[in-house]
Amino acid sequence: MIKIGILGMSEGNAHPYSWASIINGHFNGDEISRIGYPAVAAYLHANSDTLGITGVQVSHVWTQDLNISQSIALSSGIANVTENAEEMIGHVDAVMLLRDDAQNHVKMVQPFIESGLPVFIDKPLTCTVEDLDYFSKKSREGKLIMSCSSMRYATEVRTARTEFAALGQLELVTATGKKDWMKYGVHMLEAVLMLLDDNRPLTVQHIGEEGKDIVHLTFAGGLQVIINLFMEISPTFQISVFGQKGWRQIEIKNSYSMFRDNIIEFVRSVEEGKARLDFAKTENVIRTLIAAKESLYQGGKIITFPF
Repeated sequence: MIKIGILGMSEGNAHPYSWASIINGHFNGDEISRIGYPAVAAYLHANSDTLGITGVQVSHVWTQDLNISQSIALSSGIANVTENAEEMIGHVDAVMLLRDDAQNHVKMVQPFIESGLPVFIDKPLTCTVEDLDYFSKKSREGKLIMSCSSMRYATEVRTARTEFAALGQLELVTATGKKDWMKYGVHMLEAVLMLLDDNRPLTVQHIGEEGKDIVHLTFAGGLQVIINLFMEISPTFQISVFGQKGWRQIEIKNSYSMFRDNIIEFVRSVEEGKARLDFAKTENVIRTLIAAKESLYQGGKIITFPF
């Protein structure tokens, strides 16, 4: 039995509840709704027949608030609530940092990386080049570090990828989503770059503004990518791919499926002793994310890779 410890939680991110429930096969919908996530309770209920991952258990949980930790434990059937995060070391086989406040990720996960435990770090991995360099260094040293948006594993995106041959040479990709660039732009970048075989962009330019983020990427061969992230539009995650012979529109809706597949890939990595997601792909996503932010701060300057 692989024992996993969960580190959380940050405001507005229900992953500690949902991911622990997906793994343990247990959820308390009333408790999840009580603390403000009825949509999470609804999709867990809708998929209750597929909850649970064989041979894996979330055995420990820690958050910055004991009441929150106890709520997650109650909801997801977690046996142990720790008052100090590092108490988990020696009692778990891996940890999942399910907070999306990227500025705190190095500080929170460093003791676990240094102890040799495999770690999964929620998106975005980091918001600075300095912290990214730390994670890259540890990955090169052989530490098992996995981080991504679950949109990398979205069924809708992977299905569309199988149809690319019929589209001919790709000319344009557009992607549209809601909310802020650093926390949600990573979703769109993860999906788009996976579709494009994780190729590295040549240039990144932010041509929008805060709250109305519009990011332009260019790639070898002339492919153009436009990613739009607006705070005040109706919630959506949509990608359109245009080739010389055809086009496809992708609407990403099934959160449960992509969360489950993401978790399974981390568990398989722990079993195999090596991250199944090449860290270079994560680094490409995060450098592009940071480059767009830097372009905005510099008045729309074109950022050329390598960055």
